[in-house]
Amino acid sequence: MNAIEWALNTMPKTDDKQLPVMALTEIKKARTFHESFPQYTTTPLAKLDKMAEYLGLGQVYVKDESYRFGLNAFKVLGGSFAMARYIAKETGRDVSELPYSVLTSDALREEFGQATFFTATDGNHGRGVAWAANKLRQKAVVHMPIGTTQTRLENIRKEGAQVDITDMNYDDCVRLAAKEAAETPRGVVVQDTAWDGYEEIPAWIMQGYGTMASEAAEQLNANGCERPTHVFVQAGVGSLAGAVVGYFTNLFPENPPKFVVVEADVAACLYKGAKAGDGDIRIVDGDMQTIMAGLACGEPNTISWDILKNHVDTFVSAPDWAAAKGMRMLSAPIKGDPQVTSGESGAAPFGILACIMLMDEYKELREHLGLDKDSRVLLFSTEGDTDPERYKNIVWDGKER
Repeated sequence: MNAIEWALNTMPKTDDKQLPVMALTEIKKARTFHESFPQYTTTPLAKLDKMAEYLGLGQVYVKDESYRFGLNAFKVLGGSFAMARYIAKETGRDVSELPYSVLTSDALREEFGQATFFTATDGNHGRGVAWAANKLRQKAVVHMPIGTTQTRLENIRKEGAQVDITDMNYDDCVRLAAKEAAETPRGVVVQDTAWDGYEEIPAWIMQGYGTMASEAAEQLNANGCERPTHVFVQAGVGSLAGAVVGYFTNLFPENPPKFVVVEADVAACLYKGAKAGDGDIRIVDGDMQTIMAGLACGEPNTISWDILKNHVDTFVSAPDWAAAKGMRMLSAPIKGDPQVTSGESGAAPFGILACIMLMDEYKELREHLGLDKDSRVLLFSTEGDTDPERYKNIVWDGKER
């Protein structure tokens, strides 16, 4: 059984010039935009009081994104807001002038016409892009990496996008999407992976994710928790992690929570960067076979990496068994707590938190993080059972594949 590994953040700090991407004013715009959708509702924040007691913690909260827009995952928040920002820029407007009713109108269709939005995905992001393109009367082309399940492909096809499963890994799919977009009239890449020269749209996607963090902050307040002491968040390319860390750092500038970033061990590019300690990006390649398909990304988002190295306390490399443990524990809660149906990537941070609190071999990390009966921990279950068969295999049948 692979062990959980971790690296404390000793990287040199930068001038933090990317933190304003997640400024509270920007996130307010994103949230107002999402609230304009007829499908919008705030996703639940599960308060796991009995679980907190069992783990020896004060409070545990899990933001449950399986309810987001009927898509079973949070990713649509980023893709939809990036599309709106792109259309706003192309038509000389501010995004606040383009609520859902305007974006879907005949008048805007006549003025803007159609763009084709290209993306690479393991499932959730592509489905969100396809859904938003469909609703906003735009086109979408989606490429999926080797090992993607047919279920995830069909979910995207149902939204009217052109979609295929390639024989490449995720990062090569991103390169393919970028190449095709460059060769297509009015082709646009909508990807949360930023690289030199491609930073505007990934920044907009991160702002879109801010809606989820903003909702969670309000829900914590409503539960009498003014500020979480710890935030655990998962990372693939790191865009979600950068969004969450950036948002809560801006919300609590004098006293931010302690941030822990969790990655799949076969794709732990951020952890490897933190372990090296020099602040430079590390890249992981190969097939990256893991149940955590949403985290199987080996090249970090450059914007996000800057935020993370300035503000994260600890980077954790998570084996599949830890994510599977998180899925099972959330699906079978202690009596009195709500159930959270959490997929492989969604449950990884909770699985890691449970291991840190319950297993002696991680006592050193538990003590370093100061996790105890006074801790108020916030986590994000970013997806539900987006692949129902795999979910059942893991939760019902005890498999890890």
